[in-house]
Amino acid sequence: MWRELKPIGRNADTGGYRRYAWTEADRECRAWFQEQAEARGLAYETDRNGNQWAWLGDPSAGDAVVTGSHLDSVPDGGAFDGPLGVVSSFAALDELRRRGAQFTRPLAVTNFGDEEGARFGLACVGSRLAAGQLTREAAYELRDGDGISLPRAMEAAGYDPAAIGPDPERLARVGAFVELHVEQGRALAAMDSGSAAGTGHAVGIASAIWPHGRWRFDFRGEANHAGTTRLVDRRDPMLTYAETVLAARREAELAGAVATFGKISVEPNGVNAIPSLVRGWLDSRAPDQAALDAVVTAIEHAAKERADRDGVDLAVVRESFTPVIEFEHALRDELNRILGGAVPVLGTGAGHDAGILSASVPTAMLFVRNPTGVSHSPAEFAPEDDCVAGVIALADVLEGLACR
Repeated sequence: MWRELKPIGRNADTGGYRRYAWTEADRECRAWFQEQAEARGLAYETDRNGNQWAWLGDPSAGDAVVTGSHLDSVPDGGAFDGPLGVVSSFAALDELRRRGAQFTRPLAVTNFGDEEGARFGLACVGSRLAAGQLTREAAYELRDGDGISLPRAMEAAGYDPAAIGPDPERLARVGAFVELHVEQGRALAAMDSGSAAGTGHAVGIASAIWPHGRWRFDFRGEANHAGTTRLVDRRDPMLTYAETVLAARREAELAGAVATFGKISVEPNGVNAIPSLVRGWLDSRAPDQAALDAVVTAIEHAAKERADRDGVDLAVVRESFTPVIEFEHALRDELNRILGGAVPVLGTGAGHDAGILSASVPTAMLFVRNPTGVSHSPAEFAPEDDCVAGVIALADVLEGLACR
């Protein structure tokens, strides 16, 4: 499975993946998922929001155990973020069949659409729509960098955008959702310091997802000639933006949080022109809401103070926000019991479909050790032995939940 999926959407120059929602690479990933489902005799369907489902047993029976993740990527992302969870889900089902497991609850494997939000700027679109956390009207306003709207992109890919919206009946069938994911960080690897080779913790359980959000900062100045405009006469928004980036690092460090300006848009974007507009996107995450509020407020204050000095106008728009998500303790504890009670439990600053769905159904997550902690990069990696350990752990969990 890994060999078949690995080439799809891979950029030859960077080695990274560009699997954006409703593109050709996305279509190939979806076709791969359908082929895997049908090869195993599973009932395949796509829901009203473009999420894919592969069912073993009768979906209408309810109380289903569901597993899966996503197949899309960030720009030039790694191979493991998302796809490891989908591949492992099919592999875990294969393992359970090898064991001769007798299922007492329906089981499903899922691929949630547009989890990364790389094309339209909003993460977890498929699961947000299904859970009613994104309205149809708001979804229709989403546009990519070329101005193409989400409905237009879906229609071009052969899907009906008029159907999108909350899917409470489908979610009501789900008794538990367990998502396996490569760890985006190296907490598990750090626990292994001093351990003998081949020992340590290959798998962990998620406790919570930090509160996180995305904010757009618009710095408006005055376009002018880079060679003839005196420094004293300039209203250069790039200076304000640069100071804001530095302020984000300072404030995040003070609060024990993280803050990143990872995307920027400049107008008119000429080498010999002072910009008229610099637009930067802030991603910030923290262990708790108070820390996150303090960081973002301090960054905004620093930006406004510098903007006033530079003669630049500032506007800040919160584009998305997800509060702290505590995974259901009972399900989390059940996973730990099934796996022998000695599995590390750790929080994460990364958002996931499991976090979005947690408001509607009981959810849990398994993490597979990432030795370097690198993610959202072509260098993202997990050793094959650890990936296999993740499959076995997921199979054990599914057997404990769906074969009782």
